[in-house]
Amino acid sequence: MDVTYLKEKRLLLVDDEQALLDMVVSILKAEGFQNIAVAKNSRDALALADRFLPELAILDVMLPDGDGFSLLEQLKQKREYPVLFLTACGEEEEKFKGFGLGADDYIVKPFLPRELIFRVLAILRRSYKEENPLVKLQNSEIDFERAQVRRDGETIALTAKEYEILSALYRNAGRIVTIDALCEAAWGENPYGYENSLMAHIRRIREKIEKNPSRPVSLLTVKGLGYKLLVEGK
Repeated sequence: MDVTYLKEKRLLLVDDEQALLDMVVSILKAEGFQNIAVAKNSRDALALADRFLPELAILDVMLPDGDGFSLLEQLKQKREYPVLFLTACGEEEEKFKGFGLGADDYIVKPFLPRELIFRVLAILRRSYKEENPLVKLQNSEIDFERAQVRRDGETIALTAKEYEILSALYRNAGRIVTIDALCEAAWGENPYGYENSLMAHIRRIREKIEKNPSRPVSLLTVKGLGYKLLVEGK
């Protein structure tokens, strides 16, 4: 599954240890998360949340001006979004308290970087399900819910790879999506070496969505960079 749209979510990280803040930000950015704001206490976190409008908060329990449980309650009074505790407090009672207040997950320090990424992505998947719209192109339409293309009265099924490639193109409709980004969308975290396979899939997609695949009007090649999808009304 392509998780690019999840990595565009805004993350608020609250911890009073600068070294840990730096490490977690580094882990998240290496995975592709870029919209990250940090705070070292509850006061700054609340002020920042009003401006930044986070879509996931990662909180420590022990903070210099209170605790993460109180902060969670105050954050949720303003807006509802998922919260993950990342803390050295590993007692069962602390975990139960966090979950009882509405936390979505609880990780005890020390932790493995991959564990953090997997937990963050799992929360985001549950909380922000991707829409499956009906997308109109010049000569066809894509039904993402049914993984089908409709053209000239005919219904044509999409393969799993074609679906992932078209999903990535649609999320960036009208903008260039690089070859590397499309390979990652279709083949995961190690996309290198799939460029020829991508070209073959693009050709088959054009055969399904274009009236004349040799002269495409919806799925365009941007030489040396990648591809872009032109959607009606966008």
